[in-house]
Amino acid sequence: MKSGVKKVVLAYSGGLDTSVILKWLQETYACEVVTFTADLGQGEELEPARKKAELLGVKPENIFIDDLREEFVRDFVFPMFRANTLYEGTYLLGTSIARPLIAKRQIEIAKQVGADAVAHGATGKGNDQVRFELGYYALKPDVTVIAPWREWDLNSRTQLLEFAEKHQIPIAKDKRGEAPYSTDANLLHISYEGKALEDPWVEPDEDMYTRSVAPEKAPDEAEYVEIEYEKGDAVAVNGVRLTPAALLTELNRLAGKHGIGRLDLVENRFVGMKSRGVYETPGGTLLSVAHRGIESITLDREALHLKDELMPRYAKLIYNGFWFSPEREALQALIDSTQQRVNGVVRLKLFKGSARVVGRKSPNSLYRLDYVTFEADSVYNQKDAEGFIKLNALRLRLNSIAKGL
Repeated sequence: MKSGVKKVVLAYSGGLDTSVILKWLQETYACEVVTFTADLGQGEELEPARKKAELLGVKPENIFIDDLREEFVRDFVFPMFRANTLYEGTYLLGTSIARPLIAKRQIEIAKQVGADAVAHGATGKGNDQVRFELGYYALKPDVTVIAPWREWDLNSRTQLLEFAEKHQIPIAKDKRGEAPYSTDANLLHISYEGKALEDPWVEPDEDMYTRSVAPEKAPDEAEYVEIEYEKGDAVAVNGVRLTPAALLTELNRLAGKHGIGRLDLVENRFVGMKSRGVYETPGGTLLSVAHRGIESITLDREALHLKDELMPRYAKLIYNGFWFSPEREALQALIDSTQQRVNGVVRLKLFKGSARVVGRKSPNSLYRLDYVTFEADSVYNQKDAEGFIKLNALRLRLNSIAKGL
């Protein structure tokens, strides 16, 4: 038995792993356990987690189940999408962006109840342990962190099941067999990893997907959707203003119906290994495409290019867990400063797995028909281009002369 911890706040899902962790904490640290379950729009009933925590001896006043859906989309998803963020060119960071909010709320609860420690159920192989703990330490530098997967000797599913049976922890029947995939879900996405997906050559079974139809089974007729933006954030769908969470929910429905948002990716984890994951991010895919569409007519060229240059660094910071770092906050301030005139409407065409921009308009548009028209105009002197080209060619000509050409 270990000592030194009086009260710990556990990030608790009510599933096998965190239920075992709850009991293990009680036994190993002989401490009071506070459970925290976040509703991030994962689509699961959360009250069973409360009942299970009570069954395992957690006092009712020490059980926290918080609806964080609006905060999640407003304060985490939307700021990330202002940057057009993609990790390694494709991943919309659905798992990564949820971790700092969970860590933030855990620390708030720890301060509220006077806990001296926090705990999570992330394994020692993954990215989540880093994301959680960097968040903890950024928000409460003196906090004690307990990571059971790095401490205990329960290193297999069989051992977890045996521990659960020994301590009469209820186990869902489907958990007794080998689940084909490990999943993580929130309002932005759902991910699938492990088991059948560990061979990167094997195509996922179609029945694995839960948020989108197969593109080949999507409607044979295209559907149009209009997304309105104010200062870089989506505020309305097809003319109807919605809260951030409600808006993303509606976009998930529309995109999922057309088979949009699937991604099969081998990514580079922060801890050093490569892993294969399959993601469904239907509504997020629409937001990503639409935001680029509205920026194309409202952002100055060099501001847009600067954002594109910084985006991979920003994406890596989020993926690696540095949401609360000074460099992420500095990048966010720059990104947000570019979004003040990113207002207007984008029209997307949804069809069998694709989302294409087919229209965009803005009261702040920098697109000027009188300048770009192929017809006669009175605002642009085409002869000016000659000097422009010669000045830009000067260094190239001097370089060639130096080479003796």
